[in-house]
Amino acid sequence: MSTPPSALGAVLWDMDGLLVDTEPLWTVAEQEFAGRRGGTFTAEMKTAIVGTRLDLAVPLLLSHLGCPVTPASTEEGMGELLQRMVELYAGELVLMPGAVRLLAALAEQEVPQALVSSSYRVLVDAMLASGVGPFAVTVAGDEVTRGKPAPEPYLRAAAALGVDPSRCVVLEDSPSGVVSGQAAGCAVLAVPSVPGVVVPPAPRTRVVESLRAVGAGDLRLLALGERD
Repeated sequence: MSTPPSALGAVLWDMDGLLVDTEPLWTVAEQEFAGRRGGTFTAEMKTAIVGTRLDLAVPLLLSHLGCPVTPASTEEGMGELLQRMVELYAGELVLMPGAVRLLAALAEQEVPQALVSSSYRVLVDAMLASGVGPFAVTVAGDEVTRGKPAPEPYLRAAAALGVDPSRCVVLEDSPSGVVSGQAAGCAVLAVPSVPGVVVPPAPRTRVVESLRAVGAGDLRLLALGERD
């Protein structure tokens, strides 16, 4: 039996680690951040903060490093990391395996696509300047009140597209992003890119090793599965 075309209303892409291979760049910045404070950036820290917005990640980093967590230290740390990431983004950005093919397949089938990132607008725009897309809507981490794992980012993208969240498929690599998509009522395709990240089984949630294993038809089936 064929899948109805209407089953998939939109695809909502995460950016770092899912669409673009920027997690190694973040790791460089985070290692430097920890080193300047006399500490070591560990795999446990990476797992704890991957996919989270800066205003949530920085206090976690400071706490893990045994540093004071205050509004001033958080603001200073955010500015420090953001400035370093802008520098690192100036180099050539590498898309994750399978991303270009899936973007093109969805565009050919006229499936609306949105980019929903925890990164701030300055970094989202730096990535978009490379010509990646097409995205009808983009949502950055500093444009929402409550970032991932709250549902607001994905709810905002679905509303901007005029699509019911239950007909959207979220593409994510981090636990916080997966929870955000699930809480928004979307189906979720998880592609973990950081070692140690585990996505527990859940309704309308599928885990794969790479976007290379996924086609537009797979996303239609995922959108259709177990919807109310």
